[in-house]
Amino acid sequence: MNDAACHARGTDAFAPSLSPATAPGLVGVLGGMGPLATLDFLHKVLAATPAQCDQDHVPMIVSSIPQVPDRTAAFRGEGESPLPALRACGERLAAAGARLVVLPCNTAHLWFDALQSALGLPMLHLADAALAELARRAPGARVGLLATDATLASGLYLNRPPLHPRPPHWVLPTAPEMLDWVMPGIAAVKAGAPEQGRRLLLQAAQALQRRGADALLLGCTELPLVLDEAALGLPVIDATDALARAVVAWSQAQRAAEPGAAVPA
Repeated sequence: MNDAACHARGTDAFAPSLSPATAPGLVGVLGGMGPLATLDFLHKVLAATPAQCDQDHVPMIVSSIPQVPDRTAAFRGEGESPLPALRACGERLAAAGARLVVLPCNTAHLWFDALQSALGLPMLHLADAALAELARRAPGARVGLLATDATLASGLYLNRPPLHPRPPHWVLPTAPEMLDWVMPGIAAVKAGAPEQGRRLLLQAAQALQRRGADALLLGCTELPLVLDEAALGLPVIDATDALARAVVAWSQAQRAAEPGAAVPA
């Protein structure tokens, strides 16, 4: 598509009464947990979008407020609930015109139902997106699950309804592996020490492989920043990537349903 055609598409996308803040398919990204994971999510949305020009991309409004209280500490009863801060961020996204809200943070999904109820907006569940990808790529597999201890203990993944007649057989880190490798590895990534995080998390992933995992689900948005299929040599389900592709599909469907909206050809 040439520049003139792209310009025409962009011009047609907004009638005089329609501002970018009320664009069809506008997605609110409630991020900051952590900031680097939010950037990774945005990159994956861009990569998943079949765009030929600017106007083909997903319209997004991003809230990246890292001061949301720690989700794992809150789950343990050792810190304040993140829900008020999540709600405040979500309400700002709604006021800005977002028609969908997504949370690129696994542990924050422990407050998903309460947040969705408070906002009154549709939301996409990150675990459901990841499990749908798992059902497509590795039905019935022995799946190693790497995530924060709060995500594991809450059953965020383990207790979701199965999406395939052949559900996964979960292989979980042991308590010492969580204490020595997983949680310190996630903390290292958040602290800007990716090589240290990669070393620790690779040990945890390899331990799951030794116990029979033939696929791996990355259930924390810091994990895909340092782990991938090339490093592990087995199928890897990246929850961040799965959510990004679900967002692109939702936004494209919304824009296709509204006359005059810019949608990739």
